[in-house]
Amino acid sequence: MKTVLTIAGSDSSGGAGIQADIKTIMANGCYAMSAITALTAQNTMGVTGIQETSSDMLSLQLDAVFTDIRPDAIKIGMVASEKLIRVIADKIKKYQAEHVVVDTVMVSTSGHRLIDEDAIGALKECLLPIAEVITPNIPEAEVLAEMTIRDEQDMVRAAEKISKVYGCAVLCKGGHSINDANDVLYSDGKVNWYYGKRIDNPNTHGTGCTLSSAIASNLAKGYKIDEAIRNAKDYISGALADGMDLGHGSGPMNHGFDLKSRFAES
Repeated sequence: MKTVLTIAGSDSSGGAGIQADIKTIMANGCYAMSAITALTAQNTMGVTGIQETSSDMLSLQLDAVFTDIRPDAIKIGMVASEKLIRVIADKIKKYQAEHVVVDTVMVSTSGHRLIDEDAIGALKECLLPIAEVITPNIPEAEVLAEMTIRDEQDMVRAAEKISKVYGCAVLCKGGHSINDANDVLYSDGKVNWYYGKRIDNPNTHGTGCTLSSAIASNLAKGYKIDEAIRNAKDYISGALADGMDLGHGSGPMNHGFDLKSRFAES
């Protein structure tokens, strides 16, 4: 069985972060491991508390994973501080990790900045250059490309610019009133569009975490980047289309929509 390590924060309501990553990795046929960057108190209505992991503890978690069950791929989610970003980058280099997917969690869908300038600087300096693929949403792509994105042509230009600066593939995610949930990949000078139908489901908590974890899982299984993303897009569409409705706010998707087992029967 292929193995995937997720490095991210914990979501106590289970819809995003480490919990969504582990569900996604398992649903995509891989063994999931984790290194937790922060504890959060959150639910479908918002976050009420965050406690960041110490750099020493994060370092120990990463050593514990790499020295025993080596990951075939790594997904990195939200890391809020410069010191933790540098710990992650150092360990990835030390263990010569492969298939690194970075979900560049910097700016929310509404445009709210989620990490400080020092952390963004460390992300650009340390993590993006060692990633195989990064998955910015449009506000994040605007920060990285230092340009405004108004249409699909701008999405391509931003993805190309980011890819050339950091030497990685870039999946610029749509869905921010630019197009109908279409994403564009710029990789090795080539442009690929992934056209998706917008699904009428307000419960979209954790979509970014889920997509990046599914991509990492497919890369771990040996798929090329284009097919890994296509499989991941199909998976997240199925999870949304299942229509699960939990909580009083923007609820989670059903990560296990395709699991068929006598043990899963209620």
